[in-house]
Amino acid sequence: MLFKNALIFDSVRGFVPGGFHVENGRFARIYQGEISGDGLDLGGMRVIPGLIDLHSHGNSGADFSDGDYEGLVKMAGYLARNGVTAFAPASMTLPYDVLAAAFQAAVRLRRERPRGCARLMGIQMEGPFFSEKKKGAQNADYLRLPDFDAFKKLFDGCAGLLRIADLAPELPGAAEFIRRASELCLVSIAHTDADYEAARAGFAAGARHLTHLFNAMPPIHHRKPGVIGAASEREDVVAELICDGLHVHESSVRMAFKLFPGRICLVSDALRCCGMPDGEYTLGGQQVFLKGGLATLEDGTIAGSATNLYDCMRNAISFGIAPEQAVLSASLIPAKELGCAGELGSIEEGKLADFIVCTEDFSRRAVYMGGEQL
Repeated sequence: MLFKNALIFDSVRGFVPGGFHVENGRFARIYQGEISGDGLDLGGMRVIPGLIDLHSHGNSGADFSDGDYEGLVKMAGYLARNGVTAFAPASMTLPYDVLAAAFQAAVRLRRERPRGCARLMGIQMEGPFFSEKKKGAQNADYLRLPDFDAFKKLFDGCAGLLRIADLAPELPGAAEFIRRASELCLVSIAHTDADYEAARAGFAAGARHLTHLFNAMPPIHHRKPGVIGAASEREDVVAELICDGLHVHESSVRMAFKLFPGRICLVSDALRCCGMPDGEYTLGGQQVFLKGGLATLEDGTIAGSATNLYDCMRNAISFGIAPEQAVLSASLIPAKELGCAGELGSIEEGKLADFIVCTEDFSRRAVYMGGEQL
């Protein structure tokens, strides 16, 4: 099928006038300029790649850590409808058997790939190897020291679908864990009270990712640069950023893109309350209260967000981030982090035809997966 008269997002050049053919669910040919022939005229609207959220706990009342397959299908359907055509669900700090059950649900969704659902491209294991001081909304009852054997059992049990493993680098045994785990997947520093030296040692051992920059870590200080300073110096480290407008001030969002040029990965960190009305919900065995878009524990600690990645991307643009960079940070950069950039994350010949048609201000008009409109 031919799609014509569009502004197509090119990951190098930005928005370029043109069109494209989709055949067998993939981009077959991409054209510049005007195109003749029968096809769908997009009226000059923008076309961007389907977004990829590599850190999302839940939505629509469901949470990945529930281990409920139907709940995971519901989550994936909501994401796809909102322009997030691929994702890596994130677990919580919970007992290993609970994590194993959730990971099996992910394996099933990956295998069955139900129609109208976002593609499951991996799992982010967020916990339990975290600092008690920076646990945030993680359940302290289940915190553990880094345990490679326990991790490897979970990794093997989900056929290697686990793509990102989080931990605090200051914990005993962290360096050895990072060295071994980084041979299997991406290792991310998260929920940490590490100082600059400990963080630097973690990156030296092989960590290459930073979970939700600014959140659940010491703030940057001119005499104590900490995790943020250590990560910003590494050109091989990508930092996640939650742009719901609540977790991180818009000035800090702009700062983040300057500290990590070309290395910011937008994430939602969404909870089961995403897409739901104000009320009381749960997260990792704890009560969460959603009011006015803000999700908190009973003691007021900010939990995850109630915002999907598409809206986070639009927020980033409204905060002053160049649209081209915001799109990259929500598509190709997470695709690279998950190891699926050969198939997803950009509009290129041969890749899966997952894309969004939107207006100049990025209001969604249509979502396509495999060239078919949802």
